[in-house]
Amino acid sequence: MHRTIGGLAAVTATALLLAACGSTDDGAAEAPGDEAVSVTEEQTADDGEELTVQTAAVFAEPDATAPAMTYDPEAIPVGAEAMLTVTTDEDETAVRLTVDGLEPDREFGAHAHVGRCGLDPADSGPHYQDEADPEAGPDAPSTDPAFANPDNELWLDFTTDDQGSAEVSAQVPWNFRDGGAQSLVIHEHGTATGDGEAGTAGDRLACVDVVW
Repeated sequence: MHRTIGGLAAVTATALLLAACGSTDDGAAEAPGDEAVSVTEEQTADDGEELTVQTAAVFAEPDATAPAMTYDPEAIPVGAEAMLTVTTDEDETAVRLTVDGLEPDREFGAHAHVGRCGLDPADSGPHYQDEADPEAGPDAPSTDPAFANPDNELWLDFTTDDQGSAEVSAQVPWNFRDGGAQSLVIHEHGTATGDGEAGTAGDRLACVDVVW
């Protein structure tokens, strides 16, 4: 039997609705425009053993308060959508990403990152790693295939169809550390695997704040 942890979802949805709506002089709220951004989250747990967190996002222009933003509106237009479902149990994490409204017929890279989204694409920091590369640092991201690989990081590379939609899943044999990862970043091309370039996927095109 599943139980729903409704507080987070309700608070998140309410706060984002208020942020997206303006106010008229008489106090009535205006409807959000086409460029309004939203992230809604839902958490469920099965007897304390399995937890699912779902994040739905609509990409907006970069803004200090936006939880989902695009840095390249040609590849990921304002109004494009993403849905991320993260399910964890005792010893593994399964993730499913669906996107809609992106540039059609194009390959993208996507990874879990340690920082939150910001006005500067670099604000989200490096990739989250289950076992951190001891040779990496803030100015030298890990490119060693022994650490920068889809078993030690979360990679969700995908290719959109002719409608700009895609769905991809990944599963890793570990759980995220609390607060260790805070966003999903979409990159300009698929992820490299070779020595000295492993984990690289080009420019950061968009970012979504995520509860992992």
